[in-house]
Amino acid sequence: MNSSENSPESSPENWTVDDRCTNCDVARQLAPDLIREHDRKSQLIRQPRDEAERRQLLAAAHACPTRSIRPGNGPLDRATDPFPLALDETGDVLLLGHNSRQTAGATAYLCRRPTGWAMIDTPRYSEALAARYEALGPVTDVLLTHRDHAAHGRAYADRLGARLWIHEGDLAAAPDADAVLRGTDPVEVSPGLVAHPFPGHTLGSVLYVADGRYCFSGDSLYWSRTSGDIEVQEAVTWYSIEEQAASLERSLDALRFEWLLPGHGDKHRMPAEEADRRLRALAVRARALRTEPVDFAAVRW
Repeated sequence: MNSSENSPESSPENWTVDDRCTNCDVARQLAPDLIREHDRKSQLIRQPRDEAERRQLLAAAHACPTRSIRPGNGPLDRATDPFPLALDETGDVLLLGHNSRQTAGATAYLCRRPTGWAMIDTPRYSEALAARYEALGPVTDVLLTHRDHAAHGRAYADRLGARLWIHEGDLAAAPDADAVLRGTDPVEVSPGLVAHPFPGHTLGSVLYVADGRYCFSGDSLYWSRTSGDIEVQEAVTWYSIEEQAASLERSLDALRFEWLLPGHGDKHRMPAEEADRRLRALAVRARALRTEPVDFAAVRW
């Protein structure tokens, strides 16, 4: 499987993926029929066949934290940037793209609220991107799911006039946060938007659930294409997988959502009843897990 084996005639741009890829998975989520994992990297398996597939590759290219996806040898044209992209037909959640190397390529989101937007984790910081988000309407809150995704939080909060949130367990990553979540009880941070402290991946990990529909799960839960199910990343746990299993048990009756929206791993939509069933089954599996040395190669994307 090699991008050089693709026929240039199928696309005048002759797309390529270079070897700077860090295997963050975001490109495979945005262009699943064109980019696959091979030898712990993303590789292009063929050129786009139509405009819809070209748009998928453009989204992957503008999201890629290493800018490894390019149309031929030329630079990526800023005019082709599709972000922010609406997640679904409501337009209430936007994918921000422009994933940052400083957050290991995590996906960030904007979620519409009655008084403006909440940003959940952050894309890479630039003035141009900040102005783009500002033009959508007020961004009132920047919600950090955990310490690994805190790199650009203060910059976006200051530029957009927003409150920066983090849990006390990860406060060292954002010591100047404007609002600090404490303990393990759910907290309504704004009407209809609830923070669920979820220690495990890190001590201060948090899930944010909006309107009982959208669960922004950071690195605590994700949809695995390999298993076709909700999973925890037990191979990459900085605090305690046993504590993460306890967080899941504690949260079962409180969590209700239709969209699972992680920082790493795939997104997935399902009926709330199915999400509840899958979470309960995951809780049973998680009881048997034990914290092991970090092994990124073992993540089941």
